[in-house]
Amino acid sequence: MISQWCKSRGFESPDPVHYVNEEGITEADRDHFLSLLEKMSLALPEQKHAARELRLLTKRMPSFRALFGESIDAIPQLLNPLSASKSGSGIHPDLQEDVITTLLNLSIHDNNKKLVAETPMVIPLLMEALRSGTIEIRTNAAAALFTLSALDSNKALIGKSGAIKPLIDLLEEGNPLAMKDVASAIFTLCFLHENRGRAVRDGVVKVIMKKIANNVLVDELLAILAIVSTHQRAVEEMGELGTVPCLLRIMRESICERNKENCIAILHVICFYDRTKWKAMREEENSYGTISKLARDGTSRAKRKANGILERLNRGVNLTHTA
Repeated sequence: MISQWCKSRGFESPDPVHYVNEEGITEADRDHFLSLLEKMSLALPEQKHAARELRLLTKRMPSFRALFGESIDAIPQLLNPLSASKSGSGIHPDLQEDVITTLLNLSIHDNNKKLVAETPMVIPLLMEALRSGTIEIRTNAAAALFTLSALDSNKALIGKSGAIKPLIDLLEEGNPLAMKDVASAIFTLCFLHENRGRAVRDGVVKVIMKKIANNVLVDELLAILAIVSTHQRAVEEMGELGTVPCLLRIMRESICERNKENCIAILHVICFYDRTKWKAMREEENSYGTISKLARDGTSRAKRKANGILERLNRGVNLTHTA
């Protein structure tokens, strides 16, 4: 059919081996792709060569990412060297890094996100990579979980799998190379209400407050703290960890409007949950007028939250005087 169409318009019939389909993939590309996957079941040298090439191809060519979506066996074949070992420590680190990074590359392709996450061995292997890989491997595993968590169904799957705990552990370790990807993954996963509870139970508040106190990744970690502050246990922990003075100081000293907005949003929740923190807020207001300044000059959301706190504090003062 293609040959007849070409001849009728004065074109030479294309060589079927080099014919390019809609995704820009030739039959030769497809054959090469399949041969690389087959090598993932061979000896270590063949596996390493194939994994490196798949990593490079899926990085450079979106069409190769799409190929993985054409067969339910492609991702299991890619993961064969990792799934064959019970522990990440028994896997050659270069091979593990190339396979995990290929998974990350695949996850960038929107049509692959559901397939990748729902392939049974993927999330457990990413969790194993988070725990036992080199820092490059752990960083790319965190980035893969972040990318996959763009889908709500994947957020639920990743949360139920227990992947939030190793992410928090990696955040606590504080390696600069990994922290942004880890924080991004935790933040996105916590858009799902159930995952906020999991993150709080797994110790995210304590870890975040320690990092913020040391002025580490403050912007990203305040955003996570703001989203988990809707969980009551998180608010209780913040009270125990001296969060209120820390947030008031950031509001007073920061020039970042988003950070001020996140701080006042967290303080707003604390104000409504925990009356024992009103004293610290009043003292801050009396000394520096920090909350009033934000009520006057902050973003629209920050103004609403700041005014809500001020009304609450003033109402409390009036009630005390009336009594």
